[in-house]
This record gives sequence, structure tokens and C-alpha cells, in this order.
Amino acid sequence: MARYDFASDNVAGAMPEVLDALGRFNGGFEAGYGADGVSARAADLIRGLLDVDAEIWFAASGTAANALTLAALAAPHEAVAAHEHSHVATDETGAPGFFGSGVGISGLPGASGRIDPDALTRLLAAGESAHHQSPAALSVTQATEFGAVYLEADLAALAGPAKAAGLRLHLDGARLANATAAGFDPKAVGRLGVDVLVLGGTKAGSTATEAIVLIDRSLGRRFGARLKHGGQLTSKARFLAAPWIGMLDSGAWSARAAHANAMARRLAAAMPFPVNHPVDANGVFVSMDEPTLGRLRAAGWFVYRFIDGSVRFMCSWATTPEAVDDLAATLRAIA
Repeated sequence: MARYDFASDNVAGAMPEVLDALGRFNGGFEAGYGADGVSARAADLIRGLLDVDAEIWFAASGTAANALTLAALAAPHEAVAAHEHSHVATDETGAPGFFGSGVGISGLPGASGRIDPDALTRLLAAGESAHHQSPAALSVTQATEFGAVYLEADLAALAGPAKAAGLRLHLDGARLANATAAGFDPKAVGRLGVDVLVLGGTKAGSTATEAIVLIDRSLGRRFGARLKHGGQLTSKARFLAAPWIGMLDSGAWSARAAHANAMARRLAAAMPFPVNHPVDANGVFVSMDEPTLGRLRAAGWFVYRFIDGSVRFMCSWATTPEAVDDLAATLRAIA
């Protein structure tokens, strides 16, 4: 039987703090569609984490949360600038364009998933034309798809020119917990002028929940209707909100991400194959030919070959040192 321990950080179950919160807030009766006290408490905790006065909604899918928020930032004849290997550009099956009625994605290069500021400068200087979709927003991913973490100054070097050119700023924070555990201050999100943050819960170790943080409150007009139209306005919304109380009240959101990051560093230290990207967060990306990957899978370990050709190993809140050491022993045997 194949082991999926390192296939992704969404293959593990929910952390105990999440399950405890779901149990605590299961009893009794609450208003539906986000008008409940559990959602209000979770929203307050998220505002405190980020130190922003934002409108908070919850969604069950990161793809929907990204696509619906990008659709709120760009019109159908416009585009969103993003890294060419970002999730919104490569892994959402056209969802931003679907929910945005044709919104385009302008892919930008950059090492390890971090957008090259010079590439952004060239895009912003290209001028507008009736014959292509000009960018209306910039989407940045923290941590990146390759496990790299932007410093606040790195993000400012992107946010400043984008905002000066009139673009709105979207932050895909599916792994913001891991970036926070690596030293990024979540309160920098407000300082950087982010308009919308999609705050990741699922990959951090929750049941399915993502928080949509509308820092620009003007985007909140009819946003509930936008969610309903997109099939993401959940009637029992407290079950999307409760995990955030469990994760944030206890500090587990970042503490368990720190464990995942530590497991990635442990794996990288024992890795007999070349590591291709910085191990800032919870992923290890290595060079491995196809026959060797086949031997790894035949030995019972399933992992993905990623966009750039690397083989990706992802650690989660539930990854154990013993599992890392078991995998490392297999890797040494097949190297």
C-alpha cells in the first residue's frame, strides 16, 4: 500500500485543536450563512492576528476563495499579474477566468516562485492597448509554490510599484502559517497595502476552511451575494469558522506550521538528491530522474513531480521525525 505522508500538506487529518473547536461549537442553535457568534469570534481573532480592520468571510475551497476575490479585483477585460507557476496561474483550471467572466492571468517569471521585480516593472511599463488584457491587480503567494518565503522588503518591492500604477493587491496565503513560522510578520499584510488576503486553513492542518480577508472594505459590497452565486455561502458557516478559533486561540496555526517547517529541514538535511529551492517553509524540491522516482514509488512512497520538473516532498503538521527518517532511508537506498 502506498504511503502519502509527503504527497502534500493536505493529506493529513485535522489537528486536535480544530477537532476540539468543532466539538465545542457543535451544540445548540446558531444563525446561518455567517451571521452566527462563532463566525464573529473567528473573524475577531483573524483581525487580531493581522492587526487590520477587515471584513471576513469563510469558504470551503482555496480555489473558490482565490477565484472569487480576483473576480472582485479585475473586470472581464482586465488581467491579474501573478507568478507564472502560482496556483492561480497553473492549478485552478481557469477558475479565476470563470468566476471573473474572462479575467486573464499575466504570468511573471522569478526564481523559486518569487516574482522578479524587474519583470513586474516591464509589465507595468508596457502600456495599455485595446488588444490585450492590461493588469488590474497583482497576486502574490506567501509562501510560494516552491516553499520560498518573501521578506517584507521583498513584498514591498512588488507592492509599491503595483499600487503606484493603480493595481489592487491580492495575497494568496494558503501557506501563510508556514511563512509566519519562518519569521514573516502577518501584521505586515496591512502595512504592505494588501487589499484582499486569502488566509489558508486547510494546508495549515484544519478541516476544509479558508478565510477571505477583505482589508479594503469597499470590496465587501454584495460580497455575500458573490459567494452565494459561486456556491460558497455555506449555511452552517460556524463549521468553517470554528476551526479558526481552535487554531488561533491556542497558537496552533503557527506553532504546528513551525513543526512542519522543521520536518522539511530535517528531510533536506538527510536528502541524498540535489535540493533545487530554498527550504524556507514546509516543502523540499529535488532533482530526481524518472527511473529513480519509479523506484521510490515502487518502495511504497507517493510524491508528485512538480511544475519545474522537481520531485516535491511536502511536510505537514502531522509529519513525524520517524516518517522523515523512514523516507530518508528509502531515498538513500534508491539513490
